[in-house]
Amino acid sequence: MSSRHTDTRQHILDTGNRIIAAKGFSCVGLAELLQASDVPKGSFYHYFKSKEAFGQALLQDYFDNYLGQLDTLFGTPGLDGRTQLLRYFGQWRSTQGRESCDEQKCLVVKLGAEVADLSEAMRLTLRDGTDRIIGRLADCVSSGVADGSLPALDPLPTARTLYQLWLGASLLAKLHRDESPLEHAWAATQGLLGP
Repeated sequence: MSSRHTDTRQHILDTGNRIIAAKGFSCVGLAELLQASDVPKGSFYHYFKSKEAFGQALLQDYFDNYLGQLDTLFGTPGLDGRTQLLRYFGQWRSTQGRESCDEQKCLVVKLGAEVADLSEAMRLTLRDGTDRIIGRLADCVSSGVADGSLPALDPLPTARTLYQLWLGASLLAKLHRDESPLEHAWAATQGLLGP
């Protein structure tokens, strides 16, 4: 794959991410995406066979980037598991509030309910991506139990509970235009992870 090929495809994905993070998947037409990314329709179809295929690639790209950031955060030397988890959820808390720009918001929260019924391929990409995030969280919980910074928690159920808690809190914060659900999630997370 040539550098130009990769760059154009990535440019379309990056542009689409900015627009879709603000407006949702269904509200963004192909014409708007093409105009914003300044590529002709033929170029779009060279990289993506349909809008659905573009949506699936967009989600895959989102998860690849997100998991890379998570690996960097959880790979910080000298930090115990509890501290790494609290840093992660602290960042979540600060990026999902009202004052954060749309591009920083969680695409799972933005698109999860919308596309799960529209596209089986996109639903599966969302499912697999969130499972990978939960797996990373479970690994961090396991590390925290091993290093003594966390109580004897069962890693996978704890990771699932935390991720579901924060997804729900983000959705409620969005619905109410109020950050208190994120504050409640923060308090519950601290309680679950222990002193």
